[in-house]
Amino acid sequence: MSLLNDDTFKNQTAIVTGGGTGLGLAVSSRLGRMGATVVCVSRNTGHHTELLARGEQEGFPVVSRALDVRDARAVKTVVREIRDTCGGIDVLVNNAAGNFIRPAMMLAPRAFASVIDIALNGVFYMSREVGRVMRDTGGRIVNISAPYAATGKPGVVHSACAKAGVEAMTKTLASEWAGYGIRVNAVSPGPFVSAGAADRLWPSKEMEKAILGQIPLGRFGTTGEVADLVCLLASNDVPWMTGTILLADGGWSLPDPMMNPEDGRIDRRRQSSD
Repeated sequence: MSLLNDDTFKNQTAIVTGGGTGLGLAVSSRLGRMGATVVCVSRNTGHHTELLARGEQEGFPVVSRALDVRDARAVKTVVREIRDTCGGIDVLVNNAAGNFIRPAMMLAPRAFASVIDIALNGVFYMSREVGRVMRDTGGRIVNISAPYAATGKPGVVHSACAKAGVEAMTKTLASEWAGYGIRVNAVSPGPFVSAGAADRLWPSKEMEKAILGQIPLGRFGTTGEVADLVCLLASNDVPWMTGTILLADGGWSLPDPMMNPEDGRIDRRRQSSD
């Protein structure tokens, strides 16, 4: 069930990077169903097919644009085209990212740089250009982070570094742009079910079971649950929230328990070996 009304984004324009698949598709669909004109941008417009079909079937407008967020010049051009075509920009959701499991000693420098370029530099390029449009009218920017931005996580040093930068950027821009009426927040979701995440982050049943065992609430999240939180921060219903990193991970980032709460026994894995 959505947290917002059906007309929350009526007569508003929302850009979603990577908005045609996975979480981006869920966010784009939510925004469209609540009245927004959704502008879906990604490198491959073939990924926009499902969103375009949903828009046609459900009656919300979708604009499809090819854009590599790593290309600052292209970002500037496309954002200005969207501004001129749609008459302004009300919402930006920085969802495009790259991630995969790779031990740091086996991670090629080019692979590290590629993830940083998409998931950090791309967020800045999009935010800067859209912020320049929003500074006359106000607006809302929502970034997608990850719990390990604050804690680190073995196997994802590239993504952890990028997302830590995104959280720092979120707070910095929130402070810097508040005077323009631009609110900047982020959602930090734990593991959630999507085809892309499963293929890259838990490609085997053994890995899936291991990650599931780390979540105290005992299940993965859903793209719909995360999309609801993104749309909440993108709305005008929380006008006093800016610079917030909204964590939703089923307890995944909480410390392991020192004892079994059912019988009080100490978890031996947490004891020292002295």
